[in-house]
Amino acid sequence: MSGGHCPFCDLSLMEGQEIVLENNLCRFLTMPQEVLKGSGVIVPAAHRGTVFDLTPEEWQATQDLLKEAKKLLDREFSPDGYNIGWNAGGTGGQHIPHAHLHVIPRFADEPYAGKGIRHWLKSHDNIRQAPVNKQG
Repeated sequence: MSGGHCPFCDLSLMEGQEIVLENNLCRFLTMPQEVLKGSGVIVPAAHRGTVFDLTPEEWQATQDLLKEAKKLLDREFSPDGYNIGWNAGGTGGQHIPHAHLHVIPRFADEPYAGKGIRHWLKSHDNIRQAPVNKQG
């Protein structure tokens, strides 16, 4: 996906998406959400395929923006916790091939409160059928 067809490079490609915060290298984007109120993604302004493609400067800018986003979300939503995470590659759950850090406020009254992002990955339903090939 080139930058011209990427909804994180061309924000008009994803309806309702808006820049809430930004610095010189990254943006915090949100969309209207019915279930995950306040959630958003931090994306590098330059098109980077996955988190592994970020420059050291983009890593720092992401951390700086994450701290700003937390202050904003704490003030606006008063969450009880957060899930923060990257998906990399299709198998890893990345559906848009532009690096993006999910920032998800969590609340004590949610049905899945206390369940982290690994909850479903650790279930027996997710056991691999093939043995793990260890290198080394």
